[in-house]
Amino acid sequence: MRVLVVGSGGREHALVRTIARSPLVTAVFCAPGNPGIGAHAILVPIPATDIEALTTFAAANAIDMVVPGPEAPLVLGLADALLHQGIRCCGPSAAAARLEGSKQFTKEVADAAGIPTARWEAFTDTHQALDFVRRRGAPIVVKADGLAAGKGVVVATTVEEAEAAVIACIREGAYGAAGATVVIEEFMEGPEVSVFALCDGKNALFLGAAQDHKRAFDGDRGPNTGGMGAFAPPPGFTHATQELVMESIIRPTLTEMAARGAPFVGILFAGLMMTAAGPKLIEFNVRFGDPEAETLLPLLADDLMPALIAACDGTIADIALRWHPEASVSVVLAAQGYPGAYRKGSEIRGLDAASAGDEVSVFHAGTRAEDDRVLSDGGRVLVVNATAPSLALAISRAYHAVDAIDWPDGFCRRDIGQGHG
Repeated sequence: MRVLVVGSGGREHALVRTIARSPLVTAVFCAPGNPGIGAHAILVPIPATDIEALTTFAAANAIDMVVPGPEAPLVLGLADALLHQGIRCCGPSAAAARLEGSKQFTKEVADAAGIPTARWEAFTDTHQALDFVRRRGAPIVVKADGLAAGKGVVVATTVEEAEAAVIACIREGAYGAAGATVVIEEFMEGPEVSVFALCDGKNALFLGAAQDHKRAFDGDRGPNTGGMGAFAPPPGFTHATQELVMESIIRPTLTEMAARGAPFVGILFAGLMMTAAGPKLIEFNVRFGDPEAETLLPLLADDLMPALIAACDGTIADIALRWHPEASVSVVLAAQGYPGAYRKGSEIRGLDAASAGDEVSVFHAGTRAEDDRVLSDGGRVLVVNATAPSLALAISRAYHAVDAIDWPDGFCRRDIGQGHG
C-alpha cells in the first residue's frame, strides 16, 4: 500500500514511523512533514489545509490511504474530497468532524446519547451570557464554540474572569468566527484522561489512554499549552474503567452520529474528567492527540495498518491489537516564550545521542533543516519519549535523553509523570 500522512508535527512523526514499519506498506508520503519525518517518508510540500492539492496529489500518485494528523483538514472536508476520488481516508467526514469543530454540537450529541458531561448552555449574545455567568457563579468554564488552536477555553475561578472571557469571545472577537458562540458549562473536578478509539462508523477499538500536562511550567503553573508532556497508563485507569468509557461514552457517540447520518470513521479522542461520580466527557477531538500519539504508539506491539484499513472498510470488530505492558513518558521541548512569543531558527544539537537505544524516541514537532543542521521552527519543537517496565524508569530514561540534547533556546517541564507511580 501507498500511504499519505497529512501534517507536520510530532503526532505525524509518530504515525509515519509506525505506518512505515508495516509489511503492508510499500511507500509513505507526508505533507508537508518535517526533517524527522523525512527519515521515514517522502516529504510533499503541500500545506495540511490545502484540500484540493492534497486530493490531487493522492489521486495522481496512486495513494491507497490517507491518514490525517490534525483536525483542520478534516473539518474542511478532506475525507469527503478523497472519498469522491475513491481513496480511503482514515478520518471522519466534515459532518462527523463537527464533534471537534463545534463544542455546542458535541454537547447536543452527548445529551441526545445520554453521555455523562457537564451541564451547559450556549450563547451568541453577550448580555445573556454575562447574565448566565452571574447567576451561576464561579468556578465556571467558558469555551469558544469553534476551533481556536487550543486557546479558546477559560476555566474561570472568579465571575470577573468568566465575564472577561465572554466579552473577549463574543464582543471583541478574540477567536474570530470560532468565538461567535460560547459554550458555558459547570466546572468539573478530577484528573483529566485522554482516551482514544479507532472507529468504523458502527464499532470501536480501544487504542489506549494517557494523561497529559497542559500547563507550561512545573507544578501545573503558567498558561495552558498544546501539551508539555504525557504519560501512560494513567493512574487508576483499569480495564473496568476502560470498558465503562467504551460503553457509556464511545459507543453511544457512534450510535448517535450514525443516526444523524454522519457515521464517525477514524480516531475518536475523548477528553474525560474522572470525577467522583465516574468519567464524564469534557470534549471530543477527531484525531490522535499530541503528545499522546507519541506516548501511546511506541507501546504498540502489532502492525497498525490492518486496523486502519478495517476502520475504513467497516470491519473494525474483527481486529484486536496487542500492546506492550510497559509505561511510556513523553517530554516536550518548547521554544523559550511558548505559548507566547518565541524565536525560530536556533540550532539543535545532540539528537543522535538523545535517541540512542530502542527504548527512546525523539519526535520532531516544529523543526526545519538547513545546511545539514536542524533548526527550531515552532513553539513545541521536539517530543522525547521513553518506555520502560515502570513509570519511574521511563521518566528517568526520558529526562536522560532530554539532557543529551544541546538546545539553549529550549525549555521543558521537569515533572512529567512525577508523583503517579
